[in-house]
Amino acid sequence: MNDKENLKEPAAISAIWTDSKNIGFTMASDPLTGSLLRTLAASKPGGRFLELGSGTGLSAAWILDGMQAGATLTTVDNDEGLLAVLRANLTQEHRLSVVCADGDDYVRSLTAEPGKTFDFIFADTWSGKYRLLEECLSLLAPAGFYVIDDMLPQANWPEGQADKASTLVAALEARKDLHITKLSWASGIIICTKHGV
Repeated sequence: MNDKENLKEPAAISAIWTDSKNIGFTMASDPLTGSLLRTLAASKPGGRFLELGSGTGLSAAWILDGMQAGATLTTVDNDEGLLAVLRANLTQEHRLSVVCADGDDYVRSLTAEPGKTFDFIFADTWSGKYRLLEECLSLLAPAGFYVIDDMLPQANWPEGQADKASTLVAALEARKDLHITKLSWASGIIICTKHGV
């Protein structure tokens, strides 16, 4: 078995990759991560999805490809230039809401809404991952998935990033409301599911 063969990429991926390279965007999620996101998304019919860190829309394309008709995805990024690529390639997608905002501010605004929860959160930026983790996890519905990537050492990690990653892993492991699976695969993925205490 070769996990990189026959991934069956979503139709929009090729154009998004091309546009991403044209603007010099180099922080795209791994295609294997996208494949996993799609598979997990398919398990949440009618689900409410949140992506923190849209980038140019590569992960959003994979998530949308797995989502069923009644599900919705809100994706958030603070870079309008990156979101322009996403919008250009996913404009036909009625299940998608694109928000240009600071991730921390957006997470705080969500926590201010009573009862606001999501069935699936992909935190692909510092917001909801290295910052405001508690607030982000408070938005996760029971049985919901919280997914993060880039947990294995990356060539573009700044000084001290390995310590931050270790601290984050320890914080997730210490929680009593989550089941956690750590995958030393693709860029390093952690999948958490919320359960009753």
